[in-house]
Amino acid sequence: MYFCTDFKDTVICSKMQRKTLVRILSVLLFITSFSAVAQDEHTEEAKEILPEGKTKKEEIKEFINHHLMDSHDFNLFGSTDEETGKTHHYGFPLPVILWDGGLHTFMSSEFHHGENVVESNGNYYKLYHSKIYRTDAEGTINYDEKHHPTNVRPLDFSITKSVVMMLVVGLLLIWLFRSLAKSYAKNGSLPKGIGRFFEPVVLYIRDDIAIANIGENKYKKYMPFLLTVFFFIWFLNMFGLTPLGVNVTGNIAVTTALAIIVFLITTFTGTKDYWKHIFDPLGDGMPWIGKIFIYIILVPIEILGLFIKPFALLIRLYANMTAGHVVMMSLIGLIFIFKSWIGGPLSFGLAFAIMLIELLVALLQAYIFTMLAALYFGFASESHEHHEEHEGEIQHL
Repeated sequence: MYFCTDFKDTVICSKMQRKTLVRILSVLLFITSFSAVAQDEHTEEAKEILPEGKTKKEEIKEFINHHLMDSHDFNLFGSTDEETGKTHHYGFPLPVILWDGGLHTFMSSEFHHGENVVESNGNYYKLYHSKIYRTDAEGTINYDEKHHPTNVRPLDFSITKSVVMMLVVGLLLIWLFRSLAKSYAKNGSLPKGIGRFFEPVVLYIRDDIAIANIGENKYKKYMPFLLTVFFFIWFLNMFGLTPLGVNVTGNIAVTTALAIIVFLITTFTGTKDYWKHIFDPLGDGMPWIGKIFIYIILVPIEILGLFIKPFALLIRLYANMTAGHVVMMSLIGLIFIFKSWIGGPLSFGLAFAIMLIELLVALLQAYIFTMLAALYFGFASESHEHHEEHEGEIQHL
């Protein structure tokens, strides 16, 4: 900004402003031209056919899909030979347990990452897109008109990498809470060490989630599950952000199992008043002859809500964690597509920002799941006395 006091100064200022404007436009034009040329080069490079017959974009997309899927071996990292295009995997195999007319057990290393066909008790099995199919000795996979495999899939009880991480987190929780219990016993109910960090979290779940939604008289029987599910989801989400990159809560089977547990606890701990509210939501204020036409629509909606609530739990956790991993991996993939001093740092900066947000989302999703589960338990444990007390508070206000 230039301030001009007379005509002569105004002319000088005008020339200086024009020169400054020309310089700025020249720099912007240079950057835009360079970026356009670089973008063309990167677009051509992204379309370049790699030795294995895939483009760079297809390779990145396949890597993201592989990251989101479960697997029968625990792959720590991999490297690709630039000359041959062959990928070398480093990790350890896991046990494969199948039931197909009998029990079939072997190690996942026999599949050699899907390249080999495994023979077990006269049957042949092939690993295809992280799923095991029964096939012939040549490993033939048959497809339908939509290119979906039609081979028979045996019952798979294998120990996959997601199962391994759940076992690790389960053992970690057992060790953590046993250590906290011993610390409380030795130090007169005062936390020491890491307990000073986890005690406020436990108290928050008890006071602001369990008691606030369930009630002070009935919250204790739900506390073990609420504490377990909160730390279980939180730790799994945090492990998913480590270089191990195991996206357990992005597996819909895992979130479905957690939602089913919430549904079963809600259903089997429901009080008489809870079920009466579902099948007689209007109460005794109206005779049945007057309510029957309303209940034709209202009662099915209440019953449908029993299943919609846990369904919302599983979809919310699954979708949020999967979306976060997809966005983060896509931004990292852009670094290998652009390969420039503009696109690379920009993609890295965005990926780093998303990583910081994911740290918050990992905790937030555990909190939301626990909060909604406590809310559903509060509905199930409601009683007539609680209604009267609540109505009295409202009238008092």
